[in-house]
Amino acid sequence: MQIREYVQKMKEISPAAASSPLSVRDASLRAISQALASHREEIFQANREDLARAAADGIQDFVMKRLRFDEHKLSDCLSGIESLLSLPDPVGRITLKRQLDEGLTLTRISCPIGVIGIIFEARPDALVQISCLCIKSGNCAVLKGGRETASTNKVLFTLIRDAALSAGMPDGFLLQVSEHSQVDELLCCDDCVDLLIPRGSNKFVRYIMEHTKIPVMGHSEGICHIYVDDKADLKKAIPIILDAKLQYTAACNAVETLLVNRAVAPVFLPVLCAELREHGIRIRGVSEVLSYAGEDVSSDPSALMSGNDFRTEYLAPVVSVKIVDSVEEAAAHINRFGSHHTDAILTEDPQHAEAFMTLVDSAGVYQNCSTRFADGFRYGFGAEVGISTGKLHARGPVGLEGLVTYKYRLVGHGQIVGDYASGNSQFHFKDL
Repeated sequence: MQIREYVQKMKEISPAAASSPLSVRDASLRAISQALASHREEIFQANREDLARAAADGIQDFVMKRLRFDEHKLSDCLSGIESLLSLPDPVGRITLKRQLDEGLTLTRISCPIGVIGIIFEARPDALVQISCLCIKSGNCAVLKGGRETASTNKVLFTLIRDAALSAGMPDGFLLQVSEHSQVDELLCCDDCVDLLIPRGSNKFVRYIMEHTKIPVMGHSEGICHIYVDDKADLKKAIPIILDAKLQYTAACNAVETLLVNRAVAPVFLPVLCAELREHGIRIRGVSEVLSYAGEDVSSDPSALMSGNDFRTEYLAPVVSVKIVDSVEEAAAHINRFGSHHTDAILTEDPQHAEAFMTLVDSAGVYQNCSTRFADGFRYGFGAEVGISTGKLHARGPVGLEGLVTYKYRLVGHGQIVGDYASGNSQFHFKDL
């Protein structure tokens, strides 16, 4: 059977998934949690096989970190499911109720998007998060993971699908796509797929966007910044910067560029650069920055930066550094070179913080904390299907609310527009 046939059938059963009661959706999540926990060794063995193949293929270290699915990743997934279970039903929420006239009532109510295609590279834990979010929000999902974790993805998908079916979800609500050629087939299914969410490299996401008519939600890069203001608490700044860079260097919310106010640069940069070097972080910057960084850094030709070098997403223990004169210059740099993901200001001045948060055009703007907080689980969303840097429908970490849309229900008693157009009847708007 071709992908189109599977997806057309999925579109047909999507109303059944959308109307499934919360009790069934939550029971599915509990069954999935139990299945993952009881089959942990099967999952870990499949992942070891994937990691061995990836190592033999010479996969880069930062990608290998994303491929790993171990006890820690499983624990995070199970915690995410527990968090989802604690959240209220995102479906059927009334967000507007208005009387247009006597006996004519308009209601806006949340509903699932329908059929969502999620195409992700690496990270098998993403398969768990995405599947569970789609189940809780009443959506059907087509899942395509990276070939590097094909064995892990297959085991996880089978456990999740079978557990959800046993709890009462409709047959066919989940589909796993395994071949790369099937992605191109999926991209042509604009008549039966409602949304695509790609997770991966800039090149990968751009390819998806340019080869489909299906609406696409996602982000391609995570070039995140931290601006150290002239009113920053410099002792507080260094632990925040180290966490944002090193807590998980391969994450899209790891900091890639540091901007330092000129007023504190002579005092702060030598200390910062020494700390960065001590923690194994390579420093790159313009000549002005390198003059504060120490002889071993300033003598390295590859450390010198200019122009579009600041568009670099390292995903490694490397950081770009630049000196700026003001909050306004920092915001202008971020808006030009950033990816509109997550950016932070370190300052004790509330006016500077407010100016930064207003001027920076990113999905997440922070004060005095690590960019690594940009995560659906850490926001209390249970999990996320990804980070959206767009401005329509959903922005930032996309959890349950980003996977529902809404419809308008209008209930009348024989009213016709002709009476209102002629003036025989009049609207009497009243919010209920």
